[in-house]
Order: sequence, then C-alpha cells, then structure tokens
Amino acid sequence: MFQRSLVTFLFVSAVALCNAQNSATVHQPKLTPEISGTTQLLISVSPVNSQIVWAAGTGGTYVVTTDGGNTWKSGVVPGAENLQFRDVQGVSDKVAYLMSIGNNTTDFRIYKTYNGGATWHLQFVNHTASAFYDCFAFWEPNRGVAHSDTVNGVFPDIRTFSGQHWQSISGSMPPALPGEASFSSSGTCITTQGESNAWITTGGATVSRILATTDAGNTWNSYDTPLFSSPSAGGLSVAFRDAMHGMVGGGDLAVNYRIQAATSDDGGHTWTFTKKPPLGGTIFCLAYAKGMTLDAGASSDAAFERTVVITSEDAPNFDRGAAAWTPDEGQTWYRLPNASGYWAVAFANPQAGWFVGNNGQILKISF
Repeated sequence: MFQRSLVTFLFVSAVALCNAQNSATVHQPKLTPEISGTTQLLISVSPVNSQIVWAAGTGGTYVVTTDGGNTWKSGVVPGAENLQFRDVQGVSDKVAYLMSIGNNTTDFRIYKTYNGGATWHLQFVNHTASAFYDCFAFWEPNRGVAHSDTVNGVFPDIRTFSGQHWQSISGSMPPALPGEASFSSSGTCITTQGESNAWITTGGATVSRILATTDAGNTWNSYDTPLFSSPSAGGLSVAFRDAMHGMVGGGDLAVNYRIQAATSDDGGHTWTFTKKPPLGGTIFCLAYAKGMTLDAGASSDAAFERTVVITSEDAPNFDRGAAAWTPDEGQTWYRLPNASGYWAVAFANPQAGWFVGNNGQILKISF
C-alpha cells in the first residue's frame, strides 16, 4: 500500500516512558554492527538458524551469511536490478525465496535459488493489474502463502504447496473493506505458525483487521483490531509465538505520533492495546526474540517467551527511526540505544537476531 502515495517507496513526537521504567536499570541486549557488503536499503530479513541468515532489499539486492554474521555475501538477481525485494524467506544456505515489487504489473515476482544465489529461478510473475504483493510467509520449505493489496474488492492472494508453483486462493479470502490494503514495510504483514495457521494485518480502511486461517489458507476469517486505521494507517507487522498468543503493531505513515501495538490471547479474534511503545514514527516490524528455532546451546526460549523487539521509522524520509524491546509483550518497554534506521528485525533464537535497514546496515542483537 505504500506505493499509493510514495510510488515504490514507503510513504518526533515526545517519547513515552512506559511505567516509568529506566532502561539504565535493565540488562540491555548486546548490539553488534556487521558489514553487509552493500549500501542498498535492506527491507526484510530471514534467519534460518544462528549461522545462516538471508536479507534483501532495493536494487534487486540480497545478502546472505553462513557464519552467524561474521561475513556477508551480497549479490544482485539478474533482471531484477530495478526492483525492490520486499520479502525474503531463507530455507538453508542453498535455498531461499525472494518477493519483488516495482512500477509495473509484472514487476511483482517470486524468485527461488537452489544454489546459494548463484542462479535464481523465476517462479511467479504477476499479471493482475493493480495487484501489489506486500509480503509472504511459509509453514515449511515448500508450503507458503503470499498476500496482495485488494483488486476490485478481492485479495488476489496466492499459495504454494510444492515450492515451485503458485496458485490463486482469492476465492477463499474474506471480502475486502473499501480502501483496505496492507503495508510492505518489512515483509511481516503476514506470519505463519505451526503447520496451518497464518495471520495477515491490514489497514487503509475505516478499521484495521486481522485475516486469519487455521487450515493453511483453505478458509479465512476476519477480525477487527483497535489500531487506528486510515488510507495511511493501520497494522504493518504481525507475529505469533504460538497458536493463541500474538502481537500486531503499526501507526500512521502520515504523522509520527500514532505508533500503536496490541496483543491477542485467542488466536487473533480479539485484541488489547499494549502500553504505548516509547518511540515516534510507525512500527515497521516486530519479532518475538525466541525465534522460530532454538539452536543447541541457546538459552531456553521459555525465558524469552514474551520478549518482543520492534523497529520503527519516521515520516517523511523513513530513514532514522528507533527501536525498542519489551520483556512482557508490551506491558513495559525499553528503548534500544544506538539502533536507528532499521526496517526489519528477526530472530533465530534469543542470542541470534538481526536488524537490517538503510544503507545496507545490519545489526546483530543478542539477549
């Protein structure tokens, strides 16, 4: 949806000190800058485990590390030099998917590599006028779903169960509200969990909604959230730590004071505001620190079950937003010092997470 007002790019208020918490009394996570090998904006990031991480962004660029971030390899997908990769899904050191956007109908594509980026196979090319694919997510290496803004009141979403061919599931999606769309800020407007659960966050209409499936996209339901919604506002990022408990975050891209987050404990049916995050701008991405995997030697994920990290960006340039974290799903918040200008964050486990953002910046975060 960002493209409606900012073409292909995403379109300070006072800091709230939630519960009068003083970050100086809290053990802050360790932040370690890393060298990506590119100066392109990195928009999305996908850890496979604590050693293998993929990220991608503008200029048809992707980066990958196989040694936990000590070194990164950057590359450009042939034929995609003028496109932006708004989402990435890492599977292994050899296998990954990329999802692109651009100015033209056929610029919305999905690529896959089987050899660590040496070659890329074009799996999907959009031919639906006015479709805008914002994000995708996977249950397993060959099972995933990609989400688009609405076209004539319909979400032209697609799904793969083979890891090779993508088919429309538009007939299974809920009817769209007038103006409803999603935001491609970090590839996290959709999230998956388990073998068949998925949630999509929307905005753009009079209400921000969650679209949810429990059967891998065969059927979907819609649920209202309390997030402020308008043509420039709504939910931008959603994550679930299990089938019942999740968080959604967003704000208003036209102003820098409507940052919001909410949590659900019933699978996304109902939502309750968290304390206001101590940042301006809009939440571009949120991620649970426990990650999707737990490597040998990592701290028990139970200790970080409710720890969430958020990154925000400020209008009008979206290049200097701050970051924060919460140990209890938004009841208390702490700003992260020296973390600025990052669009996305994701974790392999609590000791291995990565921010990516402007000018090819990568920042490792370890609790």
